Amino acid sequence: MATRKLDRRMFMGLAAAGAVTVTGLGGFLALEGRVGSRLTGRSFINLFETTGGRFVGYRRNHAKALAVSGRFESNGAGAEVSSATVFAKGVHPVVGRFSVGGANPHQPDTGSGQALALEFSLPGGQQWRTAMAAAPVFMAPTPEMFYGLLSARLSGDKDRAAAFIRDNPAAAAAQKLIEAAPKASSFAEATYNSLNTFIAVGKDGARTPVRWQVIPDGNNAGTPAKIGPNWMFEALAKAIRGGELRYRLLLQPGVPGQDPTHDPTLPWPADRPQIDVGTLVLGHAIVQEQERIRDTNFDPTVLPNGIEISDDPILTARAAIYAESFRRRARETPAPVEPFGQDA
Repeated sequence: MATRKLDRRMFMGLAAAGAVTVTGLGGFLALEGRVGSRLTGRSFINLFETTGGRFVGYRRNHAKALAVSGRFESNGAGAEVSSATVFAKGVHPVVGRFSVGGANPHQPDTGSGQALALEFSLPGGQQWRTAMAAAPVFMAPTPEMFYGLLSARLSGDKDRAAAFIRDNPAAAAAQKLIEAAPKASSFAEATYNSLNTFIAVGKDGARTPVRWQVIPDGNNAGTPAKIGPNWMFEALAKAIRGGELRYRLLLQPGVPGQDPTHDPTLPWPADRPQIDVGTLVLGHAIVQEQERIRDTNFDPTVLPNGIEISDDPILTARAAIYAESFRRRARETPAPVEPFGQDA
């Protein structure tokens, strides 16, 4: 029976990776594991395991997480730029996970590094998966530079890390933007960004580069008491246990030919208008949902009709890395679900 469960988990994850083949090259790279001229998804996952440890059954990054379930209340405004059904006026089921970066699911909370991954279930069996972070930009423009930066940072050698930043201006500029951005000490009050650029395809075939944000909508969580190693997750679990968290989903259309689509370290001009496309409501996930969310590969290139990947090379790298992480844990005994008091 255990073998059948693991096989089913692997099938689901590979099916999710296969779903991106409709976007073309991104799906091919995800399945083949190639992310650059010399790198593969295995290269990154090996690095995570070597430097951060190997924790059986867990994701190789963003291992520490809390599952949530809810809905997206679309107001229809997103149909201005995309034909995706998620932006038609209506309500769509959503599941997701709040997490922090790192391979260790038992690492103590620091009040930073928040991330949010979501899966929208749409008509006709389509899905939209997005993996966002509480950072304004990504840390490197190419898979090769991303790998070099991770290698330097995770080595524990401060001089090596400083030298890498000094020798790679793009990574240095991204680091400055990330460090200067406003910080939230809770999941409830953080703003989550798509990091990468995508292409919204309208009903008339018009193609518009877009980025998106999930911003808190009246989540008055207060300052969490920093008691114990899981204080940030326990504060999130308490907030969910007492009700629901609300966020606004904002699309930011770019100007074709002016706003960069290929480099996720470059911010777009601050005066680019945003479209408020609806309300995201997240709350308690029952145990069965928590287990399914644990087993889901939140590959950001799993997209519905009306949204496509851009020429950003980091997108295909993320797909390959996520797929390799899934393949490894799917062969292992599933990790226990940690509710952090959500079910208390």
